[in-house]
Amino acid sequence: MMSRLHRERHLIARVGWLRAAVLGANDGIVSTASLIVGVAAAAQDRQEVLLAGVAGLVAGAMSMAAGEYVSVSSQADAESADLARERAELDGSPTSELQELAELYESRGVEPALARQVAVQLTARDALGAHARDELGISQVTQARPIQAALTSAASFSVGAVLSLALAAVAPLGLLVPAVAVAALALLALLGAIGAKAGGAPVGKAVLRVGFWGALAMALTAGIGALFGVAV
Repeated sequence: MMSRLHRERHLIARVGWLRAAVLGANDGIVSTASLIVGVAAAAQDRQEVLLAGVAGLVAGAMSMAAGEYVSVSSQADAESADLARERAELDGSPTSELQELAELYESRGVEPALARQVAVQLTARDALGAHARDELGISQVTQARPIQAALTSAASFSVGAVLSLALAAVAPLGLLVPAVAVAALALLALLGAIGAKAGGAPVGKAVLRVGFWGALAMALTAGIGALFGVAV
């Protein structure tokens, strides 16, 4: 009987942009909705509420982009340094590095003779790639991409913030706080479900997590706005 080939779909390839997108959209919804709720609770008029929201959108998007770029660039720098160090070790002590790779496979359950054979073949094909993947845990799939992370985070933050701003622009002023809060929680639940689905994770747990922290953030800012009667 001929074995039938099947195509497997793994979701780990999405981890870089998915993390940045979910983080950005979540932060855009929570921070902008919280800012709007806090300002509205301070009895400001709609124009001031929207102005605060727009300022929060611009500042937040830039902050997210800069933060992601710096953070992921640091990861990329560390990966580059590790690869440079590994390349030097391969040039200086190829025999020791071959033995190190064989011992690594052996520690994972491969028989010594076969582990040696695998190490020899992989070293002949791409020594640095083999050590990067199996010793350092660096691969093309999970490699840090600073620009991708920064752009994804900024764009998703802006989308999340715009949704809260759009509702604040049309909701009756007297119902602005509950309307924005309820809509933000619904958007967070939807975002959590989409992110979990895209990453193959449990949906219910993700929805509860983002909903809880979003509700807490908005409750705190609304409380501060109402207590002090000033824009937060």
